Amino acid sequence: MIARLVTVSSLALVTAAAAHAAGPEETTAQAPVMAPAPAPERPRLVFTLRGGVAASPEYFGSDEYAVGPDLGFRLDYLSLGNGRSVGNLDPWAERTGLNFRGSFRYIRERDTGDFDELAGLDDIDAAFEVGGAISYGTENFATFVEARRGFGGHEGWVGEIGADAILRPTERLRLSVGPRLLFGDDTYTDTYFGVTPAESSAALGAYDPDGGMVSAGVEFGARYKISDLWGLEGAITYDKFTEDAADSPIIEQGEDEQWGIRFGVTRVFSIGG
Repeated sequence: MIARLVTVSSLALVTAAAAHAAGPEETTAQAPVMAPAPAPERPRLVFTLRGGVAASPEYFGSDEYAVGPDLGFRLDYLSLGNGRSVGNLDPWAERTGLNFRGSFRYIRERDTGDFDELAGLDDIDAAFEVGGAISYGTENFATFVEARRGFGGHEGWVGEIGADAILRPTERLRLSVGPRLLFGDDTYTDTYFGVTPAESSAALGAYDPDGGMVSAGVEFGARYKISDLWGLEGAITYDKFTEDAADSPIIEQGEDEQWGIRFGVTRVFSIGG
């Protein structure tokens, strides 16, 4: 930039000298106009990854807990090829208005050989649930509806409804708390709460649950901003089984209240800038 300014200044001096020598009747050349520098490109993709640990019941209805990895992904901003964009370039900004996002859940396998109280029941493979969500948020309140389809351990559909009140004690700390309702179809409830005649025993009688509300609970979440790129994130959940799920002999011989906790470190990534 310095070399360019020197060149323009030298040209201006030469032009002025030529105009003075030619006199007032001669036409003088106009000094060149510098074009403004192009605006910097914005990132095309901004997302946040979370990695940490989580504790949850060994299976639905268990009074024993297992600790495992906790992973999370959040899409913050995406610039489309037609000039449009979704999300916010600031990954720490609140998502206000109507938003769409993905929804995922992992359910660990149930190995009945590890639990005497489940003797006779079939094992259940680990399941992955994949779907989407619609949410609406303001600065201090958010609500959402999710739908997911299971693969692996179960092939059913589940839905979740929730809402959060949002508090900010400081500029870096965000707290949220709100209710959660989980629903499942017949395939889902049969898989985790049903007992077939072939599996039944004196301890676990045959049971064929219908789909409907599976549990009701609450989630308390916290997020802390360490820097523009790094943060901490955690949550505590409480759920109580309802309706046909609560009447399952698997739940009656176990626990109808379930707790969960997760804690991890978050990192913001920008691609395409």
